[in-house]
Amino acid sequence: MTASAVKRTISWNQLISFFLPLGLSATLVTLSHVIINSTLARADNPELVIASYALPLSLLGITERPAVLLRQACSTLVRDRISFRAMAAVSSYVFACIILLGLIICYTPVGEWVFLYFFGVEPELLDSTISVYRILMYVSIFSGLRCLFHGIIIFNMRTKWLTIGMGVRIVAMYLLSLYFITTDNVSSGRVGAIIFLMGMVIEALVAIWEGTSLLKKVIPEKVPGHPVETKKQIFSFYKPLLYSSIIAVIIGPSINAILGKTTHIHLAISSFAIAGSLTQLVLSFFSYIHQIVLNFYRKDAQSVLRFVFVLSFIPGTLIAILAYTPLGPWFMSHVMGVNAELMRASLHAMRIFMIMTLVFPWLDYMNGIIMLRGQTKIMVFSQSANATITVLTLFISIWAVPDWNGMIGALAQSIGTLAELLVVVYVLKRTAEEAQPTLSPKNL
Repeated sequence: MTASAVKRTISWNQLISFFLPLGLSATLVTLSHVIINSTLARADNPELVIASYALPLSLLGITERPAVLLRQACSTLVRDRISFRAMAAVSSYVFACIILLGLIICYTPVGEWVFLYFFGVEPELLDSTISVYRILMYVSIFSGLRCLFHGIIIFNMRTKWLTIGMGVRIVAMYLLSLYFITTDNVSSGRVGAIIFLMGMVIEALVAIWEGTSLLKKVIPEKVPGHPVETKKQIFSFYKPLLYSSIIAVIIGPSINAILGKTTHIHLAISSFAIAGSLTQLVLSFFSYIHQIVLNFYRKDAQSVLRFVFVLSFIPGTLIAILAYTPLGPWFMSHVMGVNAELMRASLHAMRIFMIMTLVFPWLDYMNGIIMLRGQTKIMVFSQSANATITVLTLFISIWAVPDWNGMIGALAQSIGTLAELLVVVYVLKRTAEEAQPTLSPKNL
């Protein structure tokens, strides 16, 4: 039997059974936020309460990012208990830094400055906003713990446990939400933070339980030939991921700042937010394509490529159905309660976002190859290209077509994502000859 014959062992049923639970768990995350927002909407002053929760949640999206990256690092690098101990040590450093940053934000004047001047919080909301973040800061720690053990679960093909963990989290959050509603205790944004924290703790416990079981029963002490043994090797892979995510942070604020200079400011920001949220809802299901590459590419590259090729058309098709058929207007008007003018502007922005839906699956595929080769430094350059082209497109668009409103943000984000993909493809081709087929001490 030839080597190629040995490699071609991956069926589509295997790929689907691996990928489907990952996609479902990513999509269910949106439902957890719907539960929280629906609960806070029952408050006496829902606008103020939701605002006091939403703003610190935006900061959490930044501070949680280093913890979420542990999932990719663990699923790529951990193959035995030795490499897991190195990964756990690096994770403890990440958690310590997150806690330190959280304490600085919550209990020093730095936090007041961040919320007042970076997020534009009104002075009368400052105290309630900080009090919410004093709870949310711990969400990052439990999010990091679940992602650490998710890496083990994913590599061992037990992806159903991600869906199970998310399902248990959703049920627990819903029950706690009902408690606050029925006892009429929805009085501040802290309620949303408590619901979110409890849900994350439960999801983390499920991941830790299954991950620890795998460590004890399945994962050996040492896999012969696996090169990852030290914290230094983990850091060399992890740090470029972290740097690229830091660069990505500037994209969102840049888009919102430029949209504030359009012809119809509120319409532009609102339509971009609605179109962006629906686009991200669709794309979230496909945000684990890189895990297919990490776990199956070495075994059967052609099957993985064909599978991703089929997947790549689905998000664009779904957005096209919303943007070009009566389903989109019906959904926005009856489900989301959007008025006619905002609906039209959102639909126009969604049509532009179709560019990103076509690009994103292939970008995640290529990023999987980058991680598989241990060449994560490439992602720093590709993310820099994304940020640069996004900002440049924003300035050109606001000068040339300021009446495009929310479409400006959609175009900038889409073109930026396309630029990121082009840089990744170019660099991968340039380094293809010297790239290692698997992780090795050389590329770590």
